[in-house]
Amino acid sequence: MTVAMGIQITPAAVADFHQILADHPRYWGERDLRSLHLVALVHEFGSTCLVARADDGIRGYIFGFVTPGGTGYVHLIATRDDSRGTGLGRRLYTAFAEAAQRHGARRLKAITSPQNTGSIAFHRSLGFDTKFVDDYNGPGRAVAVFHRALPLDVSSP
Repeated sequence: MTVAMGIQITPAAVADFHQILADHPRYWGERDLRSLHLVALVHEFGSTCLVARADDGIRGYIFGFVTPGGTGYVHLIATRDDSRGTGLGRRLYTAFAEAAQRHGARRLKAITSPQNTGSIAFHRSLGFDTKFVDDYNGPGRAVAVFHRALPLDVSSP
């Protein structure tokens, strides 16, 4: 558990998952990414699905898991509209990396669409290498794939 600036980062509960879906526009704006939110991740990989909670609710979250090959895979990371630019995304990634390492991860991986320039810039600022892969999600469905070794030190923005 990580606590800083009145925000506590803890493993997500199923109730948190449902609250995140209810508040989906606060995290994703006009993009409807609810279909990517899988409650099975919280059920099966609870220690690597984390929420950042303040007195006024969930400010951000990161959902991921560790593969048998030792990769900490980040499936989703989001911060609420009133928490962007505060360093919360970095803190969530740090907490995830620590949890993933406890489960044997030696590296991190994430993906996004090539059009998601904000996510690409964010991951690069965390030291991830970026590779664009054609047909990753099927024919004509390219993605940006991020990789980096652990440990993750993102103490400075």
